[in-house]
Amino acid sequence: MDGAVFDYIIVGAGSAGCALAERLTRDERNRVLLIEAGGSDKRFWIKVPIGYGVTFANPHVNWGYHAEPDPALNGRSIYWPRGKVIGGSSSINAMAYVRGLPVDFDGWEAHGAQGWSWKDVRPAFEKMERHLERDATGALRERGDGPLTVSDLQDQMSPFSGRFLAAARECGWAYCDDLSSTTHEGVGFYRSTVRNGMRCSAADAFLTPARRRANLQVVSLATVHRITFEGRRATGVVYACRGQTIVVRAERDVILSAGAVNSPKLLQLSGVGPATLLRGLGIGVHSDLGQVGQGLQDHLAISHLYRATEPTLNNILGRVAPKLLAGLRYASTRRGPLGVPVNQVGGFVRSASDVAAPDLQIYCNPLSYWMTHAGKLVLDRDPGFMLSAQLCRPESRGSIAIASADPDKAPAIHPNSLATEHDRIGARRSLEIINRLAGAPSLSGVLNQRLAPDPSVIGMEAMMEDFRARASTVFHPTSTCRMGHGPADSVLDARLRVHGIDGLRVVDSSAFPSVTSGNTNAPTMMLATRAGEIILEDAAARSNQKELAYAP
Repeated sequence: MDGAVFDYIIVGAGSAGCALAERLTRDERNRVLLIEAGGSDKRFWIKVPIGYGVTFANPHVNWGYHAEPDPALNGRSIYWPRGKVIGGSSSINAMAYVRGLPVDFDGWEAHGAQGWSWKDVRPAFEKMERHLERDATGALRERGDGPLTVSDLQDQMSPFSGRFLAAARECGWAYCDDLSSTTHEGVGFYRSTVRNGMRCSAADAFLTPARRRANLQVVSLATVHRITFEGRRATGVVYACRGQTIVVRAERDVILSAGAVNSPKLLQLSGVGPATLLRGLGIGVHSDLGQVGQGLQDHLAISHLYRATEPTLNNILGRVAPKLLAGLRYASTRRGPLGVPVNQVGGFVRSASDVAAPDLQIYCNPLSYWMTHAGKLVLDRDPGFMLSAQLCRPESRGSIAIASADPDKAPAIHPNSLATEHDRIGARRSLEIINRLAGAPSLSGVLNQRLAPDPSVIGMEAMMEDFRARASTVFHPTSTCRMGHGPADSVLDARLRVHGIDGLRVVDSSAFPSVTSGNTNAPTMMLATRAGEIILEDAAARSNQKELAYAP
């Protein structure tokens, strides 16, 4: 393998890398190498939808990062799980499929990402989706013929979830039949990347069919150390695999799809980034690109936990005998509580009538649980539920910066939470929405007690203190190699090319100019799907130019 030559080298077999590899390998003339730091995704708890709680802190499939102490969150160092496995974070996430809102993508274009407005990206979403949904009679129907299965699982969800929908109606929020592609305010059942009762990750949807093609080579358990250059052109990568150091070349493009944490890390390790940072760590500066690692955005959510007077999923998953019965049912039918993700009901709402677009996302889970500092999920045995809310479009921006020239060392993650007044107001509005929902008759009537925050926490100021003590990421980091107008405000142009360097692109959530309003897995796969088209268009244009240059 050392010295091998490919047309395209993709670093990272996650949500973006899998989708990109599938698109590029459709043309058998393209030789593609896909490099992944993690191992196989053929694991029981990855495939079983409820297994999210098991893989959440499993170091065999997870980078298990922790952010730096966050001043606005009482100096807490919060757990940041990221997928380190074939399929990346799509193999360990909660499987909620949400495109985002039109305002998100129109905002991208306003930030310099020409060609990424809502009218541009909507067809890409539709092209990659295959919806399995219920009609008015409850019959299953199929919509779309894309590789990614998005399932309506409401017929298997906890009966308690009906309480959330009733409470939402009492709050004045309309019912949304399809949260996966909503463009407006509404609350409904989340749709999930689940197929035949099993997780449908980016690996399942895109990489599995691509691996049948002879022009794709996948290397796993391989850590890329740096990008190689000749002048201003990226020529390949150096990676370590099973005790060997291997150099491979790319004749067309090196493409980083390692995610919002590891893509900027790899650029910085390769001498592309803020010159002061790189020189301070003894790294030669290939390109002084100050925005690499800057602009980090994420969703910060607060969750309130309650005990219920009616059965919830805790009555099944929190107790041995019912859990075993659910396991037997799942083994024989691929249905039931183990076949449905924990995020069941939610949506986008406006915090006030004068807000133009929904500014808060809510999650309503018929299960009460909490997370330890190490990322272990602990279930309550007694019936309970959770209400969570987050600001859709935060303005605060943090950073990712390598702390060492050693590629095996984790980078420093600085979330910089609640850095703007807009975000601090958003935190208060999140609390107000949760209180409003919990106070609706359909929930207040079955609410036994509040577990978190403690019932003694009363009033907005005390609630904000609790927010700073408990609020956490919902694992949607973006924008650390964002598209924009130029090097002064971004890392990439609108065709995902690193400013000033030929043959080098970044294709993953780090390329988002700003975080989308909801869960980021769907827009990440969409971005990679469109990126494949863009990369092939550019390759065809270069080929035509060469033909013209040699024409008599």
